[in-house]
Amino acid sequence: MSQPNTLQEAATLASDIEQRLNQVLIGQQQVVREVLIALIAGGHVLIEGVPGLGKTLLVRSLGKVLELDFNRIQFTPDLMPTDVTGHAMYDQKTEQFRIRRGPAFTQLLLADEINRAPAKTQAALLEVMQERQITIEGKAFPLKEPYMVLATQNPLDQEGTYPLPEAELDRFLFKVMIDYPDHGDETRLVNMVLDGTIHASLDVDSLTPATDGAGLMAIRKLCDSILIDPEVLDYALRIVRTTRDFSGLSHGASPRASIALARAGRVQALVEGRDFVTPDDIQQVARPVLRHRIQLSADAEIEGQTPETVLGRLLEQVEAPRQ
Repeated sequence: MSQPNTLQEAATLASDIEQRLNQVLIGQQQVVREVLIALIAGGHVLIEGVPGLGKTLLVRSLGKVLELDFNRIQFTPDLMPTDVTGHAMYDQKTEQFRIRRGPAFTQLLLADEINRAPAKTQAALLEVMQERQITIEGKAFPLKEPYMVLATQNPLDQEGTYPLPEAELDRFLFKVMIDYPDHGDETRLVNMVLDGTIHASLDVDSLTPATDGAGLMAIRKLCDSILIDPEVLDYALRIVRTTRDFSGLSHGASPRASIALARAGRVQALVEGRDFVTPDDIQQVARPVLRHRIQLSADAEIEGQTPETVLGRLLEQVEAPRQ
């Protein structure tokens, strides 16, 4: 497959990928956009929402459109870390140990309902997400790029869920909220299923590849040439630093959030067809970058505030540079 050589070609290809995904994931344009930005930026995504909104379909569609390997793990309370990464097993025929590779050996990994498993099993993904490798019996196995973990979680007020530790949350570039489609999109979805335009099952056969892993890596490399003005970068840093002593927050974002905000802002500029980052690009990606990296104070929770409302106030108060 052809690879983009210019920013304009990369922007056109990114738009093509987004359009193809929206053909099957009806009514979730914002979710598609944010997941695509995270994938191009080389990050992982945590998606929160109730079952039945197309999370698995989205990952399968990404794999088809980009010709990437795809695996899915259903997290359960009895899932063991070795069920995720793999383990060494004794082969009686050869009388030697051999490595059984787990489902994490792929390019797109869907960790479904990750907060159904206890922290010990969740932690099996820490090395995978940060270092893009898996260590089994002291031997490190590098993973093929591009590599992305897309984890889904149920709202924490549901029974049988375990909150993700902060160390793991911080490794997700984005936390994406998926909600019910509006009335018009849901009507369109039902009609498309009824008339056979799309299937009610997770069938992505109607999708055709737009590029492959090499093409995606080429887009990612081209993003490095997108300009980010020092004032715009300072704006991103001031947003992150404000979370550390902002009213209603007991815990702010780390420097990793500053890096994530700058990286995501560059990709946001690309998908908008620009070769420079604007303050609006930073604002567009600030919520998915920060919502899982902040912690509400006890008083804010009692008052019924949410991360979304607090971030809304924060973004209003941090002054953006004039364009």
